[in-house]
Amino acid sequence: MAKSLDKESIRSNFLKVRENIEKAAAKTGRTANDIILLAATKTVDPEYINYAVNLGIKDIGENRVQELLSKIDRINTKTCRTHFIGHLQTNKVRNIIGKVDLIQSVDSLILAKKIDSISERNSICTNILIEVNIGGEANKFGVSADKLHDTIFEISKLKNIKICGLMTVLPICNDSCRIKEYFMQMHKIFIDIKEKTIDNVSMDYLSMGMSSDYIEAIECGANMVRIGSAIFGSRV
Repeated sequence: MAKSLDKESIRSNFLKVRENIEKAAAKTGRTANDIILLAATKTVDPEYINYAVNLGIKDIGENRVQELLSKIDRINTKTCRTHFIGHLQTNKVRNIIGKVDLIQSVDSLILAKKIDSISERNSICTNILIEVNIGGEANKFGVSADKLHDTIFEISKLKNIKICGLMTVLPICNDSCRIKEYFMQMHKIFIDIKEKTIDNVSMDYLSMGMSSDYIEAIECGANMVRIGSAIFGSRV
């Protein structure tokens, strides 16, 4: 659960995050409106999620399939988009197809094929982001940077999937310079792919940066940040 959760704290935190986003965006010639603030709502009760949505949050993200399914009917999804941002196992794909607006964590061609197959059965097209393992960590999910272009090309052939951009989770790192290096690498990859003409691929979203590093992410070109504890407080 989120620690010491109350609506006044959520409101105060939200306003502070929006202020930080505005300042960071200005450094890159953008405004806060150019940045999607996604509220990461793992362990957060629907009452508080709906309160955040009423404050102006238009995108929320869940990490776990079971938790998403237990909450989705109690969340005001008419005024916000729902994202899946955690690791998605192939045997759970069928549970969320048609229930989320964007799956951010597609980390393999195998997973993409499963999403495509189940989307076809449901006569829908599912929007996805490709998760990139920018740090090349063996214990992290995501497509390695050196295999990304080939993987995107293969996934782009699937008819019931739309690739809408890239997502990454950085390696644990306390060096702000190193953090920015990772983010700048991601932005360069994002722009390189955006400049190519690939059917079924539109680089609309670069989703990177969380509560501890979203300012740096925006300064390096992110247009979507995933904020949890900076809005809802630390998890216990």
